Amino acid sequence: MEKRAQQMKGLGSFAKVNAVNAALIDDYLTTQAYTGYPPVRCHMNVMVWTNDKTQMSRIRNLTTSAVSKMGIRPRENASTAALLFWAGIPGAASELPAEEQFWTFLPQAACLLHTETNNTRELSTYGVKVVDRLSGKPILVDFSDAPVKAGWTANRNKFILGPSGSGKSFLTNHFLRSYYTQGAHIVIVDVGDSYEGICQMLGGKYLTYQANNPITFNPFFIQGRFKPDIEKLEAIKSLLYSLWKKTDEGSTRLEDTTLALSVTGYFDYLEKNLDVFPCFNTFYEYLRREFKVILTAKGVTMRHFDYDAFMLVMEPFYRGGEYDYLLNSETNLDLTKERFVVFELDNIKDNKILFPVVTIVIMDTFITKMRQLKGIRKIILIEEAWKAIMKEEMAEYIKYLYKTVRKHFGEAWIVTQEVDDIISSPIVKDSIINNADVKILMDQRKYQNKFDTVRQFLALTKQEANLALSLNRDNDARRKYKEFFVSFGGQKAAVYGLEVSVPEYFAYTTEQSEKVALHKQVQLAGGNYEVGLREHVDSLSDPVG
Repeated sequence: MEKRAQQMKGLGSFAKVNAVNAALIDDYLTTQAYTGYPPVRCHMNVMVWTNDKTQMSRIRNLTTSAVSKMGIRPRENASTAALLFWAGIPGAASELPAEEQFWTFLPQAACLLHTETNNTRELSTYGVKVVDRLSGKPILVDFSDAPVKAGWTANRNKFILGPSGSGKSFLTNHFLRSYYTQGAHIVIVDVGDSYEGICQMLGGKYLTYQANNPITFNPFFIQGRFKPDIEKLEAIKSLLYSLWKKTDEGSTRLEDTTLALSVTGYFDYLEKNLDVFPCFNTFYEYLRREFKVILTAKGVTMRHFDYDAFMLVMEPFYRGGEYDYLLNSETNLDLTKERFVVFELDNIKDNKILFPVVTIVIMDTFITKMRQLKGIRKIILIEEAWKAIMKEEMAEYIKYLYKTVRKHFGEAWIVTQEVDDIISSPIVKDSIINNADVKILMDQRKYQNKFDTVRQFLALTKQEANLALSLNRDNDARRKYKEFFVSFGGQKAAVYGLEVSVPEYFAYTTEQSEKVALHKQVQLAGGNYEVGLREHVDSLSDPVG
């Protein structure tokens, strides 16, 4: 090119255009030397056609105008259209004539490919239907198995972060329905009725806490009266800690050992006394009689373990106490075969006693499901409920849950909107973040001022952070969708769009007015959710607007 510039300068006296071309080549070479951008030969074309010749002029003008708006001078080429079409077929690029190519730099050439994408439909038959963020093309993405097989992630656990109104509950609804239709068992711990619609749509079991009809459990009941395994033992120990200790109270190694001894001793007692029904009432009676004798025989004093204080704190859950119904169910709820179960705890989210206790028992229910269902995918999703159970004494239990689900073909999902909570809690990082290889972020503009801290906390690369901050910045106004960012163990990152059908939208929405309108229509349909949903959509003149 330098040689050509010299030739053009020498011919400048013959024609002014030669001097102009020489100056252009010099500018190009100067820019390349200054920026270091790789020079490339490039060809771009837009082909238009129509079966109606009368429309050709209008289409040509529209195309020319669109190219001009990009700051590019359009050049029409009709005589070699067939050759350009042939050269555009993959593998035939060598047939493109040199005069149809121009010199530019790599960034400028790549920017003309902005409508292309690397997101393609995966060969896996298991996945979630989303859309390409640029073209809107529907694609199937495997967010669980394919990343593990590819070595991007070591587990299927997911951490989902997004501020209020960003669409995280809408996204999880869509994910859960996709997983459910492909055979998964799902347990949800929620506050806020975000999953009531999908639960009705799928015919699941929706359990909410009501004062006149409270949820009851029996964590001491084991089918077949077997002794508890390590998961069951840890669950009961965590339950006892929640009943006994406040959030800011620590525990000693001796206390932990004593609790474990009380639980294992109780199940030994049950094995010898088959007429005793396993429940908290008989556990409390065992502590009051047999276990007290055992502690005395081992020389455990008040200085080591405050037995009297422990029994006093346990008393409200014993027969005649304020919460005697909670852990003494004789009609044990068997949720093992229920494929979609939602525990809605909004009514007790501020109860410092009931909320963590009920949550722990629910998680124990999931572990039971996890152990018994072999070869079936199992998912536990915890929304804002995780904040109430993230006490220090529970950290090891939560970490154990996250590590154990992988071995049982399971997944643990945590969904949150409070970025300050995850930043300020080392327990969250140790128990959740480090054990959730799939991180999903919704629109992060509300967190923009503190996103550097979030990026470091989630161990995102700069490229991943830029992708996360690019969400919903230039959405297609003609479509109703939201974008979300996914990092697969830091090995791969992508942005996808979520665009669903109108019936799915109303089943997933958390907008109160839309939920109320749909609920009224379901009632008019005699409680048939599917019919009510269809009639509600049909009654709207502009459902997508």
